[in-house]
Amino acid sequence: MKNCKHTLLLITFLLLSFWNGNAQALATNPKNEFRAVWIATVVNIDWPKMSTDNVAKQKADYIEILETYKKLNYNAVIVQIRSVGDAFYPTELAPWSRFLTGKEGQAPKPYFDTLAWMIAETHARGFEFHAWMNPYRATMDYNTSLLSPQHDFFKHPDWMIKYGGKYYYNPALPEVQNHLTAIVEEVVEKYDIDAIHFDDYFYPYRIKGELFDDTDSFKKYGNGLSIEDWRRSNVNNFVRCVSLSIKNIKPWVQFGISPFGVWRNKSVDPRGSETEAGQTNYDDLFADPLAWMENKWIDYLVPQLYWSMDHPKASYSKLLRWWSENSTNTAIYIGNGTYKINADSDKRWNNPNEIPNQIDITRSYKNIQGNAFFSAKSFLNRNQSVTKLLTENQYKYAALPTVVPGSIKKMAIVPTANNILIDPIASRFNVTYPLYSKVRYVMVYGAKFNSKIDINDPSQIIDKIAFKDDNDTVEVVIPSYKLDKNTTCAITFIDFYGNESEATLVNFTL
Repeated sequence: MKNCKHTLLLITFLLLSFWNGNAQALATNPKNEFRAVWIATVVNIDWPKMSTDNVAKQKADYIEILETYKKLNYNAVIVQIRSVGDAFYPTELAPWSRFLTGKEGQAPKPYFDTLAWMIAETHARGFEFHAWMNPYRATMDYNTSLLSPQHDFFKHPDWMIKYGGKYYYNPALPEVQNHLTAIVEEVVEKYDIDAIHFDDYFYPYRIKGELFDDTDSFKKYGNGLSIEDWRRSNVNNFVRCVSLSIKNIKPWVQFGISPFGVWRNKSVDPRGSETEAGQTNYDDLFADPLAWMENKWIDYLVPQLYWSMDHPKASYSKLLRWWSENSTNTAIYIGNGTYKINADSDKRWNNPNEIPNQIDITRSYKNIQGNAFFSAKSFLNRNQSVTKLLTENQYKYAALPTVVPGSIKKMAIVPTANNILIDPIASRFNVTYPLYSKVRYVMVYGAKFNSKIDINDPSQIIDKIAFKDDNDTVEVVIPSYKLDKNTTCAITFIDFYGNESEATLVNFTL
């Protein structure tokens, strides 16, 4: 290998297509698009495959998920770290999850901070890490003998409401809201996450003939409201407090919620969607995503549209239009039900084009910025006819996640390449972490066939390299075949908010 003369040319490219009203309209292969997968840990849906798996197998299986979805050009994972009053990380606020170690309250053996490890592996492969919590669900069943003595069921029995085969935290109690907010705060403070994520479990889905008995709390705290408005105010207050707490600790950490796909049916509210959903956010779960958006309490929504394009009672196409028309202040991604592929009574899911078609129509709406898919096992050595279509079409090229509206900033810094070396196999150089900045990645772009470099062209993305906590320099290695005899590449920074800097052109000359 020989040291070579080099020149560095700072060039100004057009900034990325940051989120705006028309960012993704009709884009065939958008440069910026949220592509996420949920990794469910409750009852070992996705990971760990079994709670009795040893640590080495758990790590190998998690990496397999990351590698699978990296090959599919996804860019975010939504990992469940708290599902039933438990934790996938060390904390005094909840016991270790039995879905991780086989016994609730028992730490991994050999010991490791599972969450810290997952985040590091996730970032190393260029994914955002969204820490997914179920705030109100306390147990999966009434078998409390499985619970640790440190579980809140035993520590705070007055917080619990028995309903539908499970125990739930009472959303009305100020001490419950404070406790759940403290759980969020601890994770945000201690871990290098990109987002806190809640799913659709607020007040539980209605069960005919059963009462969610919060009567005493309503008498004490109802303050003259109807019980429905009071329950919605409890959820709204919790969402607001969590939002303020996150932004106070780390302003770049996003707060996202994935609500049930139907806000209200049009039959009960003219603002509602053309659906015939048996339950809705507003009337049954007492969750009001429109209020969250209007008050700017959240950074993104992922409404769960787990239906086929032309479902007679809840059409994906109609709901997509409704969410597009009713979004404000907030990034909107769509939740897609890949778990239904070849496994649903709706035979439309037997068509391998169902998900590709859903992605295509999602891209046709100017203020929808991507998709998330439930869940990870759907494409893990399964449904290969669908993944083949995605890799050849919709997800042929890599993409960067969109920047949520409140985080769009112009970066003043640009990267510099140092110690450039070339040989017949590869070109390489170092990039140093900039002082007084919050930078997560170095992006590398290169053009083939003597074409010009265009950092807005996703086909020119070569690599996305993460800075590690213990090293302020990253090495960029570009195999010669990826440049196809071209003598230049371009590099940019990605900050903690997801913004991309202007580009530096790196010129390799002998």
